[in-house]
Amino acid sequence: MSEKNTFMLDSRLQQDMAFIVSLGLSELLLMNDKRWPWLILVPRIAGAEEVHSLPRLQQAQLMEEISTVAAALRDVTGCEKINIGALGNIVRQLHIHLIARNSGDANWPNPVWGFGRREPYTGTAVQDIVARIQARCG
Repeated sequence: MSEKNTFMLDSRLQQDMAFIVSLGLSELLLMNDKRWPWLILVPRIAGAEEVHSLPRLQQAQLMEEISTVAAALRDVTGCEKINIGALGNIVRQLHIHLIARNSGDANWPNPVWGFGRREPYTGTAVQDIVARIQARCG
């Protein structure tokens, strides 16, 4: 198999992330920013940049994984709102952001992108949220 056809996680997505679980199509990651519980789904499809460019079966599988992860995130956090987005302006590799939001959180009701400085989890908080998400998605 050529390197062009081999899935590799973009190095920018590897930074400040914790691995949660491999799902049927995607890798599930946690952004290391305690201001918002923020998950990222990355389909293991080499060269994928846009949802609409995926074959229909993979689109459907990705939507199922988005729904599963969103429900798990709501269960774990008790949040009011789940923001879901696939921007890809800086990191071209297809990835889906799922962010738990609550009125009164940092920058509510505005978007999380570009707001303030990242606040890393401390102590065992990363392991705790990873384990709770794994229990609902794994």
